[in-house]
Amino acid sequence: MKRFFPFLGWFPLTRQSLRADLIAGITVAMVLVPQSMAYAQLAGMPAYYGLYAAFLPVMIGAMWGSSHQLATGPVAMVSLLTGSALAQFAAPGTEQFIALAIALSLMVGLMEIAIGLFRLGAIINFLSHPVIVGFTNAAAIIIALSQLNKILGVPVARTEHFLMDIWGVLQQVRDTHVPTLLMGLAALALMLLLRKYRPRWPGVLIVVGLSTLVSWAIIFEQNGSADITQFQNATARNAIEYAVATANRAQELQTEIAARTAQLQKLEKGGGQTHPRTLAISYDIEILKTEIKTIEREHRLRMRELRRFVFVRVPGTDGAAPRIYLDRLLPEDVETDGRHWRVAGISQDRIMLSGGGEVVGRIPSGLPSVSWPRLSLDMLGTLLSSALVITLIGFMEAVSIAKAMATRTRQRIDPNQELIGQGLANIVGSLSQSFPVSGSFSRSAVNLSAGAATGMSSVITGAIVLVTLLLFTPLLYHLPQATLAAVIMMAVINLVNFEAIKHAWKAHRHDGMAAAITFLATLGFAPHLDTGILVGAGLAIVLYLYRTMRPRVAILGRHPDGTLRDAMVHNLKTSEHIIVIRFDGSLYFANVPYFEDAILEEAARNPRAKYILVVGDAINEIDGSGEEVVRHLVQRLRENGVTMVFSGLKMQVLQVMENTGLHAEIGARHFFRTEDQALDAIYQWIDDPAFDAKFCPLRPAPPRA
Repeated sequence: MKRFFPFLGWFPLTRQSLRADLIAGITVAMVLVPQSMAYAQLAGMPAYYGLYAAFLPVMIGAMWGSSHQLATGPVAMVSLLTGSALAQFAAPGTEQFIALAIALSLMVGLMEIAIGLFRLGAIINFLSHPVIVGFTNAAAIIIALSQLNKILGVPVARTEHFLMDIWGVLQQVRDTHVPTLLMGLAALALMLLLRKYRPRWPGVLIVVGLSTLVSWAIIFEQNGSADITQFQNATARNAIEYAVATANRAQELQTEIAARTAQLQKLEKGGGQTHPRTLAISYDIEILKTEIKTIEREHRLRMRELRRFVFVRVPGTDGAAPRIYLDRLLPEDVETDGRHWRVAGISQDRIMLSGGGEVVGRIPSGLPSVSWPRLSLDMLGTLLSSALVITLIGFMEAVSIAKAMATRTRQRIDPNQELIGQGLANIVGSLSQSFPVSGSFSRSAVNLSAGAATGMSSVITGAIVLVTLLLFTPLLYHLPQATLAAVIMMAVINLVNFEAIKHAWKAHRHDGMAAAITFLATLGFAPHLDTGILVGAGLAIVLYLYRTMRPRVAILGRHPDGTLRDAMVHNLKTSEHIIVIRFDGSLYFANVPYFEDAILEEAARNPRAKYILVVGDAINEIDGSGEEVVRHLVQRLRENGVTMVFSGLKMQVLQVMENTGLHAEIGARHFFRTEDQALDAIYQWIDDPAFDAKFCPLRPAPPRA
């Protein structure tokens, strides 16, 4: 039963372990509640979806995982990958975006389950450490920069080029909303002070509580609405009319698609798939879907332009509606209400305005609805690469954290079981309106330091989130978005570690190149972060193949200590009758031509040599291409009176040679366990009168008296 229900291993719970889990669960919940809302914003979701992701996935991940201290839930890296992957298909925060995020969670969960059940956890090895280092540094910078507009209180244009979007934000610095900037900087400063002087206090929770209280007290949020006639500038009015028109057209198309779909279902029930109008209606629906995608894309572009406009509002007189001007075109000697307003959205024909700082807003009370995510073949194809990257990154993050903690707790971690736990967490999360989740380093560290003994601590954490959803969501209405941005920045500040890239370069230049290029590619391709990490992973594999294509080949001579060593490195004498060569690599399709060239080159350089001894201690395997090249090489050299001899070959290499008949063709007498045994035999085989084994440079020096 424990194999299928790993959480049964927690029982029976002792009073001491239950008390430890209770304290740890409460402590982690204090960090998780505000963090989850911040990471939801990072993923492009409304803040309260973070609470949904912090409820059931936290419990399920602990119950079916193998680590007792790993804290599952929303994390910065996976949230960023989710937001960047989906922003190209829908506007963040919209119904379509939310539906895609929930579907992505299901796909990630299914992939993790499949990898875990088939015990393919080793697939993570395709992401080398230098690639992860480069990606993590770039992603941390992207995460921090993505929150810059929320700290400054200015809009951001989301395009295909993240760095250009950030440049657009910097160009709006003079339009900074000062109260928002002060709120964000104060939150950052307070979290830094609490981390330094009171590290045991729940700093994030304290900052969230205080900033929410201040926001409520100073009426930080200021909202308003207007109709098109109140806007006095033709440029702004035309842009608004266009945005309203595209919004209305999109709504009309949605209604038409719903009507045609209902008509199609009715026909299919009545006449089946063979009804003559079924094909025509299906074609109409596809045309409408294509048109609505175009209209929605156009609407996003128009809204992006509108949010860049800064307006001022002039109060009306004698009951007249206020007049709204572009800030830069305000007539002289006109008094405004003292605020700068931006377009926040369009609701039917009303223009929603924001004149203060942004807050989380209304959070629906109660539990998330349980429903199966909407999936289609088009959606599966669209999200496949993103789901794969999130699966690999999320799994790598979770397992590395679990293994790091296991070194302290001495608990055995099963990566494949952890995959199943993370997969179930994402699947159950998708059924309860969650975006993709993974293991959190910061919350896992809190869980461990708070004394968590079993995964029951995560169940308690999830229960506290449940209570928050049921009772305390109204208290979070006035939580400033700038505070959540500060929470995200604080969470990723420690991920920036350029020393790790420098260390990778010192270890091997190829590793340093892989880390640096992954870093630059991730920044350059942002917001398509999956492209960046795939470029890095592909480069790492190519560099590895390049290294193995030209492994080290050493011509050996006898060292004074009696061993055979690289003659060039140690300036040793070699024999003109015997070539002793060591090949430091496996023989496979990519490097056997190099092996062949090295042998033939040495044979040409030493025409008197009749024996070539291949020291094969470093040859770990041989494939079909390697076997074929060795066969032809042996035949070619034999025709020229040169014999190949092998020493130290491993069992798996000899097995291939025996299975293919190569061992018999070379001759069993030409295979030896050690190079000294091989040389002793060769000394006896050489029949050249000019050769005297006693004076051969390869012979060990006689022992001193």
